[in-house]
Amino acid sequence: MTETEATSIDLEIIAHGPKSGAKAETRLWLRMLSTTKLMTSEIRRRLRAEFGATLPQFDLMAQLYRETDGLRLGELSKRTMVTNGNITGLVERLEADGMVKRVTPDGDRRVTVARLTDEGKALFATMAAAHEAWLCDMMADVDQDMIASLWREIGMVKGSASNHLSGAADE
Repeated sequence: MTETEATSIDLEIIAHGPKSGAKAETRLWLRMLSTTKLMTSEIRRRLRAEFGATLPQFDLMAQLYRETDGLRLGELSKRTMVTNGNITGLVERLEADGMVKRVTPDGDRRVTVARLTDEGKALFATMAAAHEAWLCDMMADVDQDMIASLWREIGMVKGSASNHLSGAADE
């Protein structure tokens, strides 16, 4: 049994165990969490196996792919929810691999902007297509109407959660 399977099974036991007594809201949250963990783990595995990349590298490249003028490292940190220090390391690694270029606009050394290189753009386009195919593969047993319905319904759950945040969501 893989770590991912064990984690998912444990969450499902919590959600559906004979003595759990969990409320519907708890069971739904655990189901969404276990599904996310299961799929994320598989995406990580496939990115590593096929591209030698990590999920944070993929996420960073996705942000830069959308912003042709590049992004400041601080903005990348916010968008990817990765600390500034880790963003610097990710950018340095991708720069060493020729995927990203760092520039200082107007010679201001306090500001660093990261941009994808042409090679980085091409690689990300290939990775994004593979990522989409992997998601389609993982959801192959779910019909398109159900996917559309879940999209709407989970959107309502997300909206409700957003409406009831305590204000400490930044932590």
